[in-house]
Amino acid sequence: MNRENEHPSREIVIPGDLLDSGKLKAGSGTYVQDGKVYAALLGIKSVKSNFVNVIPLGGRYIPSPGDTVIGKVIDIGPSNWLIDINSPYPAPLHVNEVPWRVDFGDTARFMNVGDTLLAKILMVDETMRVQVTMKEQGLRKLQGGQVMEISYSKVPRVIGKGGSMVQLIKGMTNTRIFVGQNGRIWFDGEIESILFAIRAIKMIEENAQMLHLTERVKEYLESVTKQEGASSG
Repeated sequence: MNRENEHPSREIVIPGDLLDSGKLKAGSGTYVQDGKVYAALLGIKSVKSNFVNVIPLGGRYIPSPGDTVIGKVIDIGPSNWLIDINSPYPAPLHVNEVPWRVDFGDTARFMNVGDTLLAKILMVDETMRVQVTMKEQGLRKLQGGQVMEISYSKVPRVIGKGGSMVQLIKGMTNTRIFVGQNGRIWFDGEIESILFAIRAIKMIEENAQMLHLTERVKEYLESVTKQEGASSG
């Protein structure tokens, strides 16, 4: 008996892959842009009763070239740093891929173990060896601030269409926020404002499929920032 035909081949999709052009409804692990449904995470495409879903392959972030990530330095060599990017795969950052001129053996003077940085995935080969860069505009060492981690599959929802959701949170809490594709988010600002922003993002993570989520988040932030204004006034 040929079991091949019994189970159609399981189609593996990556974030950004087009899943449907408007016939099916967006299910879990997907997002909608211009009426089309796209994969929000790495996983297996599944269609059930008019809904297209992506079943995650695993809970850990799988790096993809071009992703902006928030990394942590976990080890230092004479000509590179080893970066934890919240993935099963460590990511070396070579001295040629940073914005500073670093002499051999002088890496610790620029970044040390425990430092946080905003980087970009430069390359991933077939054996999942990852290389990251800090050479593009806006990439840098992140001084101070707070880092939280969410499920990387919820990152598109936190960013929102065209960056709308994260802009709303930044504007209403007056905090600086960087969202990494790897599920790490960095905040800087007043401690109380950072807490409001973190609570708003937790709300998005827990209710990612909710309708009118943007309005709910806005209502929450309006209520807490008004209270704060009243108590400081």
